[in-house]
Amino acid sequence: MQPDRNLPEARASASTYGGSTRASDAEPNVTFQSAAFPAAAIRSTARIGSHPLHPMLVPIPIACFAGTLLTDLMYWRTAEMTWADFSAWLVTVGTIVGWLAAIAGVIDFLGNRLVRRVAPAWPHAIGNIAVLITATFNMLIHSRDAYTSVVPIGLILSALTVLMLLFTGWLGWSMVYRYRVGGAP
Repeated sequence: MQPDRNLPEARASASTYGGSTRASDAEPNVTFQSAAFPAAAIRSTARIGSHPLHPMLVPIPIACFAGTLLTDLMYWRTAEMTWADFSAWLVTVGTIVGWLAAIAGVIDFLGNRLVRRVAPAWPHAIGNIAVLITATFNMLIHSRDAYTSVVPIGLILSALTVLMLLFTGWLGWSMVYRYRVGGAP
């Protein structure tokens, strides 16, 4: 690999040796892939056919946990029992499907060493386990009577779950779109 001719030290050496530093002589910009992360996608280990399970399951708990926060806020403002029931169902479905998505994620994480070498993989995994532990406690809190299930502990846990999901979701996005984890071959 030759040095970039646009760098000051390359210009100095080119002029010293009689070389040209014109823009037309410059080599084209080439993006180099690290040996650890080839240009091809890092395939998912847990999949049905060629469809990875973890990305298929993840949207369900995200929608359920966001919905839980919204219905908790509605219950807090209106004291309408229906909102508390919605919250209890949403957090329960989100937690169950979230643990299933976590199992698929752990299979991907442990099944391919390249996944473990991606920088956001560890914080994504640990953060999502924290999300699921918080959501599990939230599910247990929401199993109580309406007012005590939402205000204040249920609402706080719902907000905390969504805040953590924003961070871990961003890490998951970077794994898929920057490092091509779980993509098609």
